[in-house]
Amino acid sequence: MSVPEVLAGIRAAEVAAGRVPGSVQLVAVTKGHSAEQIQQSILVHGAFALAENKGQELRDKVPLLPGAQWHFIGAFQRNKVKYLRDVTLIHSLEERWQAEALAEAAQKWGRAPDVLLQMHNGEAQKHGVSPDDLPQMLRDVRATGLNVRGLMVMAPYDQPEAAAQVFRTTAQWAHELGLPELSMGMSDDYPQAIAAGATLVRVGRRLFP
Repeated sequence: MSVPEVLAGIRAAEVAAGRVPGSVQLVAVTKGHSAEQIQQSILVHGAFALAENKGQELRDKVPLLPGAQWHFIGAFQRNKVKYLRDVTLIHSLEERWQAEALAEAAQKWGRAPDVLLQMHNGEAQKHGVSPDDLPQMLRDVRATGLNVRGLMVMAPYDQPEAAAQVFRTTAQWAHELGLPELSMGMSDDYPQAIAAGATLVRVGRRLFP
């Protein structure tokens, strides 16, 4: 597929869900692709947010694509915080110490990225904050001075009904907590996520030939 085809799919899902056209933003997952490939396959179509899940790969690509907007979607590690300086949004915050480490680094940088809290999807091996702990986690992260924009969740793979339920549950929690941003949906399930209220969809392999 390609960026125009994925954008068409996003717009179609918005219409099907009765959403306002343009209310869902494409976040292009660029892990494993060179700066040249990103330029040719993604940025030639517009100024989309780019997302990486490894700190070193992010560090190496930032200077090669000046002016790009970067998101971080990977597991947050203390020794990799230094690589997140140029990120505008972190999707994967799940521990108080991560917020504290990020806030401390931001003091040196003179700016702080916005964050999303990653909600646990119910699978034992997955990362995330358990739903019952979300209100306290939100208070803890806000106490560090960071701006929490919303929630992120990763749906169970290849389980459409379970994914749809996870998306609905996450959207309900975001609503109850007064958080407007919802990072939900990837290459195979973003239409379901949009139907449930996603505002950011993280698509990777469908964007590259």
